[in-house]
Amino acid sequence: MAETRRTSSSSTTVLDSLGEEIVRIITPVSICMFLVVILVSILNTNDSPTISTIANIAYDETTSDSSWDKFLGALLNSLSFVVVVTFATFFLVLLFYFRCITFLKLYMAFSSFVVLGFLGGEISIFLIQHFSVPVDCITFLVVLCNFAVVGVCAVFMSKMAIFVTQGYLVVIGILVAYWFTMLPEWTTWAMLVAMALYDLAAVLLPVGPLRLLVELAMSRDEEIPALVYEARPVSNDCMDPRIIEARRRLWRERRIESAILITESGNSVLGSGGLNVEQSSHSNSDANTVLSTNLNENLTPENGSNLNSSSTYGTRNLVRAEEGRARVQEIDSDLATPLIDHGVNVRVPRGEDATSNENLMLEGIGLASSGAIKLGLGDFIFYSVLVGRAAMYDFMTVYACYLAIIAGLGVTLMLLALYQKALPALPVSVALGVLFYFLTRLLLEVFVVQCSLNLLMF
Repeated sequence: MAETRRTSSSSTTVLDSLGEEIVRIITPVSICMFLVVILVSILNTNDSPTISTIANIAYDETTSDSSWDKFLGALLNSLSFVVVVTFATFFLVLLFYFRCITFLKLYMAFSSFVVLGFLGGEISIFLIQHFSVPVDCITFLVVLCNFAVVGVCAVFMSKMAIFVTQGYLVVIGILVAYWFTMLPEWTTWAMLVAMALYDLAAVLLPVGPLRLLVELAMSRDEEIPALVYEARPVSNDCMDPRIIEARRRLWRERRIESAILITESGNSVLGSGGLNVEQSSHSNSDANTVLSTNLNENLTPENGSNLNSSSTYGTRNLVRAEEGRARVQEIDSDLATPLIDHGVNVRVPRGEDATSNENLMLEGIGLASSGAIKLGLGDFIFYSVLVGRAAMYDFMTVYACYLAIIAGLGVTLMLLALYQKALPALPVSVALGVLFYFLTRLLLEVFVVQCSLNLLMF
């Protein structure tokens, strides 16, 4: 097992695999933020009107209000917004629990159509008026309807090309993010901080709605019907649906095994790290072929592990704690990094005509079933809102906020590789972004201006 892993990783280093995974998720985030900054720079002015949404329903900020009134009103707006989002998320969890998948998909499709059709049309009108583009109403409506319908089909139809789906997801993030930049300033900053705290609680708390949704989807081996950007995995072999199914089961079994190790660490007997997972075949189609995931090469009979797979759902053999503890921890550590090039052997029988089982090499197991990194579209939106608000001040602040957000996203991806579970993507990036915004605006700008006035170069 160890020799096979060293051979598979000899062609590419750890940094090569990890860097490619990070680039594939940072690139669309950067594009989304860049285009929002461009839109804000073109369309937003000091006298631009603010919009009325659920984010500022409790308090309508005006320029004549005092700073304390704006602060309290922004807190009230952010609290009301988080409460609405929390109730909406719990409602979606309830629908997913009762398997209302069709209704959820229709709701998501309708939301995407509204964003692409109405918000996209409104922003397009702003651009047409700004650049004085000659276009008639009929042509504009036809193009807009086609754009919205194709976008809905691209996001919710798997037969579309992946780059088309990813492109429309980025466009949806741009449209919503730009619309949020039209909120009052104090409300915008309060909402960003409140959503970062909400994201932290919703993902990490045992009763958090996002955590419940992810665990429910993993227990059922189902995809969550949501607007989620999925970066393609580094290995093309991961696109095989049989390998995807094996990934899901191996991920779930590894989490169960880790919990068993923690609870039985004080006993003399441990559940072994060798996992045998078999899926019975109910038809002759490739979609229901028998999946057998074997990770017991490192547990030999000499070490006291008696391995067999007579049960349909696999059997967990017991080993002595003194002899098996180190081996089990070694296997868990091998599977602990989803972004690094590790491999496991997956034997996929191809029905009655198969003469032997084929050994396939899997990349490290990630949060997505295909081994790719998934990032919610809400993270795209709030990252872009932060840099869009910074663009209303100056571009030096935009650059500082962008670097802070990317650094925070990189830290989150490192934590994802370390903890092997769904993590909130907003808290670290938003905290660094907000911090760098105010540090740049209050300290760095003053320093740079004074250096320029005194003709200092360094």
